[in-house]
Amino acid sequence: MHKPRRRPPAPPRSPILRRGIVRIPAEVAIRVRAGHPWVFRDALGGRQLSEPVGAVLEVTDSKGNFIGRALFDPDGAIALRVFSRRPEERLDGPYLHARVEAARRRREALLDLSALTALRVFAGESEGLPGVTVDRYADYLVAQFFSAATLHFREPLYDALAETWQPRGIYEQHRLRPLSGQGPRGPATLARGQLAPVDLEVREEDARFLVDVTAPQNVGLFPDLREGRRAVRRLAAQKRVLNLFSYTGAFSVAAALGGAAQVVAIDVSAKWHARARQNLICCGLDPEQNKEYFSEDVFKMLAQLRGRGRSFDLAIVDPPTFSQAHGRVFTALRDWAELGEEVLSVLAPGGLLLACSNTVKLDALDLERALGEAAARARARLEVVGRIGLPPDFPVAAGFPEGHYLKCALAVRE
Repeated sequence: MHKPRRRPPAPPRSPILRRGIVRIPAEVAIRVRAGHPWVFRDALGGRQLSEPVGAVLEVTDSKGNFIGRALFDPDGAIALRVFSRRPEERLDGPYLHARVEAARRRREALLDLSALTALRVFAGESEGLPGVTVDRYADYLVAQFFSAATLHFREPLYDALAETWQPRGIYEQHRLRPLSGQGPRGPATLARGQLAPVDLEVREEDARFLVDVTAPQNVGLFPDLREGRRAVRRLAAQKRVLNLFSYTGAFSVAAALGGAAQVVAIDVSAKWHARARQNLICCGLDPEQNKEYFSEDVFKMLAQLRGRGRSFDLAIVDPPTFSQAHGRVFTALRDWAELGEEVLSVLAPGGLLLACSNTVKLDALDLERALGEAAARARARLEVVGRIGLPPDFPVAAGFPEGHYLKCALAVRE
């Protein structure tokens, strides 16, 4: 009697792609159903979609059950950006107006908008139009587009923003990320309304900062670090403060307003120190009294400060993801532990370290591991006493851990 031959196991099912509908693998469907807005190109199993950029596609699980609707991007690593999980919703003018209006109501409930004129007014990835963010700077809005798919809906988005926020002008910034890599960013261009002044003043409670909404890289202030600045202001009284990668001096302003005894700022660019002085003046502060500015590589300057016997009670470290200066290349993923070791060499016993990172690939646990390695190298002991993340105007959808890109650890040295 012959035993029945066993059939070989079936190969994993690739996503079934039909016109206007995409079936995704079960493990991806679980993540998307739980709130994750991205479907990466790898999840499509090598299949190619024939739909044009910006096409609205229905996303289903492997059994054909509806999960959501998404925008298609044929060029980026993220192929699908899910904007809704409700079958009845369509991406049109009324939908965008409802999402933008809901975003404003949330901010009015959580923030004092009369005292805060630099904030994120629409976090598209978590608030209904992934691939775009909109920031407010005084009476102007800056829309940043990270996907060509979203550009197809900018006019109804601008209509909704104009009606909800009534800005003097709306600027548009392209930060597209094709598979071939991200090229140099151009300046933001005026999409609607009046031109903004080059030096536009914004408020953060009683602090004042100057920004340039047309700047190709950054306007000169990071609204997402607001809670970090608040912590520095609370902790800075009578302390010797060291601000590394100081940029336009926002942390220096916070320390000075908090009553710091001394502020030392280090940044490779003298241009940013000039802006920092302007920001201090805007706040009614003396930009020179008890303040020092060094236009130098951070590692080199830390060695000099150590050699001079300088020490500090509060060190703020907010490095860029990648930088190159004076022949040295710094990457946050690789060099945070070394940087932390150098900082600890000038941090007094009992001193505080505020370590920040906005690198998605370096999560909060990785950052704290790097601090632990830094302490071991420096033969010191660090204890994390606080963790600071994004403020309320940077909401993150549940099930979207990558949305928590910013993390700050407050540690004390024994």
